[in-house]
Amino acid sequence: MKTMILGLLFVMSLALTVPAGAHTDEYFESVQAPHGGQLRMTGPYHMELLAKDGELTVYVTDHADNTIGVDGGLAKATVETGLNRIQVHLHPVGGNVLKGTGTFSLTPSTVVIVFMKLPNQDGYAARFIPLKPKGEEGEKAHSHSDDAGPHHHHHSPKH
Repeated sequence: MKTMILGLLFVMSLALTVPAGAHTDEYFESVQAPHGGQLRMTGPYHMELLAKDGELTVYVTDHADNTIGVDGGLAKATVETGLNRIQVHLHPVGGNVLKGTGTFSLTPSTVVIVFMKLPNQDGYAARFIPLKPKGEEGEKAHSHSDDAGPHHHHHSPKH
């Protein structure tokens, strides 16, 4: 009995020390984003980007889809379309939302890299291809964690 309890404690301690696995970009391509945008994971956050010509909106949540307040945060996006590269400053607009505008048009090859630094937190970046159709392999976006393993339980996004 003592051996079984020690074994169970060992397994439980491993579960607590192994870092949570990462959602891959491919996983996020297979699920519906809460606001209809594109989802990415970066560090302890999920970012959802809604992009249209001249406007970017980013929603920030944790891995359990709880909103993360962005007040006092700094964020910017680099919008790359062909040879054009535009910087867009994103500003907190309440709750977990960052917004910014700039002079750019989206194409199927447009890449948007969002960098976000929240107060008293490390900075994180995520790479998006906003017009990439769901499920299309196309240009593979870089996964933000090379040590992906078994993922923690994840709730379906709320609609």
